[in-house]
Amino acid sequence: MTTTPDFAAYIASLPRVLAGAAALFRDAGGRVLLVEPNYREGWALPGGTIESDGGETPRQGARRETAEEIGLDRELGRLLAVDWAHGAGRPPLVAYLYDGGVLGEDDLKAIRLQEEELLSWRLVEPRDVPEYLPDTLGRRVLAALDVLADGTGTVELENGHPVG
Repeated sequence: MTTTPDFAAYIASLPRVLAGAAALFRDAGGRVLLVEPNYREGWALPGGTIESDGGETPRQGARRETAEEIGLDRELGRLLAVDWAHGAGRPPLVAYLYDGGVLGEDDLKAIRLQEEELLSWRLVEPRDVPEYLPDTLGRRVLAALDVLADGTGTVELENGHPVG
């Protein structure tokens, strides 16, 4: 497909939106797996930026990032949440959150952190998620846990708050 200079200029003029994808893993007791990045303060879920240059989908990005960051290459479950997160000083982010499933003892022993990006990992009780993941990400995780608990489809969020 060829594009005209006008069309290319139009595409270049469109607003920039970031896209990220992560996986929500739990243990048999329902605790949530969090990772501690070395490039910023706080905790996160295994996941990251979707590589759109190669045509990567959100699901593929979440799986790739999970394999890179914690060494677990697992097929992900259903989409739990889509969050439109916007904040001052950065482009909006569309964040996809997939069900990573329940990790058994062997899975937990197999976790190997990507040392270039991560310092540690831990399992956190759902009630403690806001302490480790404040604001939008914490609300996103809690909304996804609610979706898992009641067996419904996917929740649409804006800055971690349900809409629609």
